[in-house]
Amino acid sequence: MLLKYLELGKIVSTHGVRGELRVQHWCDSPEFFKSFKTVYLGKNGQDPYKVLGARPHGNIMLLTLEGINDIDAANTLRGKIIYVERDKAPLDPGSYFIAELIGCSVVDADDESKIYGKVTDVLNTGASDIWQIKGTDGKEYLLPSIPEVVISVDVANNITKVRPMKGIFDEGEEIRED
Repeated sequence: MLLKYLELGKIVSTHGVRGELRVQHWCDSPEFFKSFKTVYLGKNGQDPYKVLGARPHGNIMLLTLEGINDIDAANTLRGKIIYVERDKAPLDPGSYFIAELIGCSVVDADDESKIYGKVTDVLNTGASDIWQIKGTDGKEYLLPSIPEVVISVDVANNITKVRPMKGIFDEGEEIRED
């Protein structure tokens, strides 16, 4: 489902005494983080702040916001989630945000009447993402997000089409030991 605002990260601490914020970012790269001129501290676009500076610092980002000029002001923002407008987020054609994939229906690419369930989470294993699916039967399934399995993703219409490998959604053949 397309979201109007996306989570960019969480303010975890302050940095120095001039109001700089330490942010644990939830995006793929510092360049993506640095591309925003305005951030919001409310999930529906409340509390906008103009970004004066953003720079990587180890595995976090340091963020300077207009009006946050000292450590006391910065401390009041500790623990807040930072949001950005989706329309301002650079995205390659055919790509999607994981937050928008959550909740999408998972259907068979060859028989759309066959519904497997809904995406509940995305796990990053390094080699490929793994989708966690809550099946229509209430069970949890793990689906590799690879081109041979995930045929199409349409977050605008809340649907993904898959061609799952044998054994992912079916029990497979019973193994007997004689």
